[in-house]
Amino acid sequence: MFKIGIDLGGTKIETVILNAEGIEIYRNRVLTLQERGYGAIVNTLAESYSNALTIINNKAHTFGIGTPGSISGKTGLMKNSNTLCLNGKPLLKDLQKLINRPVAIENDANCFAMAEATVGAGKGYGVVFGVIMGTGCGGGIVIQNKMLRGLQSLGGEWGHTTIDPNGPKCYCGKNGCVESYISGSGISDRFFERTGKRLPAIHILESELAEAIEVKELFFEQFGRALSNVISIIDPDIVVLGGGLSNYLPLYTQGVEKVSRYIFSDELITPIVKNKTGDSAGVLGAAWIGI
Repeated sequence: MFKIGIDLGGTKIETVILNAEGIEIYRNRVLTLQERGYGAIVNTLAESYSNALTIINNKAHTFGIGTPGSISGKTGLMKNSNTLCLNGKPLLKDLQKLINRPVAIENDANCFAMAEATVGAGKGYGVVFGVIMGTGCGGGIVIQNKMLRGLQSLGGEWGHTTIDPNGPKCYCGKNGCVESYISGSGISDRFFERTGKRLPAIHILESELAEAIEVKELFFEQFGRALSNVISIIDPDIVVLGGGLSNYLPLYTQGVEKVSRYIFSDELITPIVKNKTGDSAGVLGAAWIGI
């Protein structure tokens, strides 16, 4: 059976088809053009799916979509998406009606975790915690190749847990969220507080300015605190880092040292590794979670 996956991103909508052996046979990208609004995005998703059907001659398949945000169990509407026009909209219902078939929709961090657990750095491990450290900060948990969604679709969502109640205000309304310290936007914001200047996170982490060094030290400290909390709770077999900040190599030395310092154990044996699927994680994960 074929697997069709679509990654709905803020700037692009990417489609992939995997054959019965999980080998990629088709990939295509189109612009999201979210400025055209919600209806246009739904239509583009339906068109992308229709094009994929043509490739496989309408043969048996599963279909999944990865998207920022998630579907509210209370209302059935999209929530917490940084593609703002999706929030409060019945994306699942509208798309299923348009294509006349069921579809699985998962948070993009869950899709990342699934991709890494099935074909990436977490392949062969029982419990995989996948971490997204990009503009924001999210995560997903895969157990024996099955997604742990949770009762409220919050499985793995560590980015808005609080590690400093006296910390900076987060857009979610709380203070001192993990995302406020170890995401790209969080690093940029902490540097701006000190200098009044905006720089990309990676420039700050690689800078030798005194203010940048302060932010970098805070980044490592809070990374250690936050990830050690997760490891102490779920004790995964492996942690896989993704997102733009996962390319910052000192994470795997200085960052891991901080995790080791704060973990509730006499040693840290959990592998903390860089992802293998890269930019393909979202669309590959979407294919693997399809129904």
